[in-house]
Amino acid sequence: MLAATAVLAALAGSTLATPSVDYSNLFKRISSGCSTSGPASCHNTSKQTDSCCFEAPGGLLLQTQFWDTDPSTGPSNSWTIHGLWPDNCDGTFTENCDSSRDYTDIPTLLKDQGASDTLSFMEEYWVDINGKNEQFWEHEWSTHGTCYSTLEPSCLPSGSPKGAEAVVFFQTVVKLFKTLPTYDFLSDAGITPSTSKTFTLSTLTSALKDATGVTPALNCDGSNLNAIEWYFNVKGSIIDGEFEPIDAPSKGSCKSSGIKYPPKSGSGSSPTTTSSGSTPTGGSGSLPSKGTIKASTTGGLLSGGTWSTQTLATYKFSGTTSSFTMSTSKGNCGVSSGKLTCGSGVSASKFSATTSGGNLLLSFSGSTSFSSDSTPSGSDQESVFTGSSHSKQYTLSIVSS
Repeated sequence: MLAATAVLAALAGSTLATPSVDYSNLFKRISSGCSTSGPASCHNTSKQTDSCCFEAPGGLLLQTQFWDTDPSTGPSNSWTIHGLWPDNCDGTFTENCDSSRDYTDIPTLLKDQGASDTLSFMEEYWVDINGKNEQFWEHEWSTHGTCYSTLEPSCLPSGSPKGAEAVVFFQTVVKLFKTLPTYDFLSDAGITPSTSKTFTLSTLTSALKDATGVTPALNCDGSNLNAIEWYFNVKGSIIDGEFEPIDAPSKGSCKSSGIKYPPKSGSGSSPTTTSSGSTPTGGSGSLPSKGTIKASTTGGLLSGGTWSTQTLATYKFSGTTSSFTMSTSKGNCGVSSGKLTCGSGVSASKFSATTSGGNLLLSFSGSTSFSSDSTPSGSDQESVFTGSSHSKQYTLSIVSS
C-alpha cells in the first residue's frame, strides 16, 4: 500500500546545513532493502530472524484517529491523527522501548531532515485538544514509535542522521492516514455530522467496510462517536513495506444504536503549537481507548495496579465514562476487598470517570478517592486501595496515550 518513494517523498525536499553530509541525498536513497514478498506480520508460520525486515513482536498495527468536537481540533470535515501503535499479535503490547531515543523538538528534527511538508500536515491534522502538539508528537514517538523492530537505528542505512527513524515514523503515519479519510468514507454513504440524528453501529461500520473492505473499531464517549481504530499487518519494514488492512480483532466501545456524530464546534482551526504544559489528554472529558493513570501527588499506576514513580503502564479502557472496564498487559483490573489489582485471572470491575478541573478522574463505586499506606519512591510499589482509609490519599487521572 505504501511504496518507498511515497513514504519518503517529502523527506527529499531540503538539506541540512552541514559541510560533511548531504542528508537530502541520503533520504533520496534511503531504503530498508527488505522484500515484501514474505509473510505479513502476525502471519508467519516459522520464526523470522531478521527483525529489520519483519515487524515483531508488535505486528498488529493500529492507525488511530480522533473526532474531537468540544473543543474541536483540525478541519471540520476531517478526523485527526492520534497515532500508529504496534500491538503484539495477541493484543498485548509494550511501550516506551528505548528512552535513549525519546527525541524532543520534533519540528526541528523534521525540518532539518527535509520533512517540512510532513510537519505542515501534522500541524493541521495531528493536533492535541489542548494545543500541546509538540508534546503530543514526542509522546507518540517515545511511547509507540520506539517499539518498532524495523525502525531500530541499526536497520537504517549506514550514515543516517540521528533521529532518521523518527522522521520515517512520522512520514509513515501521515502517509497511512491520508489513505484513510474516515470523514469522506462516511460522507460518501450519506453519513455526516448532525446535532439531531443518531446512527446504529452496523450502519457506520457497513459504510466504512464498503469503502475499505475491512471493519474498524469505533469508540464513543457516552453516545458520541469520538475515535476510530484501523488495523493492519505489514509485509517488510515500516520504512517502505506494504500495509495490509484487516478487520479489527475486537469491537470498540460504541453501543449498537443511538450513536451520535456531532459536528465540530468553533472554527475547526488547529490549536497553537507549544512545547510546554502537561501531557496531552487527547480529549477532555472523553474516555480514551488507551492511556496512563497518574496520581495527583506523584507518579501513577504500573501494570499490576500498584502505585509507583517508575514509568507508567498503559491501560486499555472499554466502555464509556459512566461505566467501563480496565486492563493492562498483565490482564483485567478489578477491586477485591478494597484493593486494586490487575493480572491474569482477575475479575474485571466496573469503573467510572468524572471530569474535575480539566482532569478525567478515575472513580469506583461513586468515589474518586484512593489511598495507600505510604508514598512510593525509587523502585518502590505501593498497593492502591479505594477510598481514603489509608494514610496517603490522592486522586487518579486518566491521561490518553
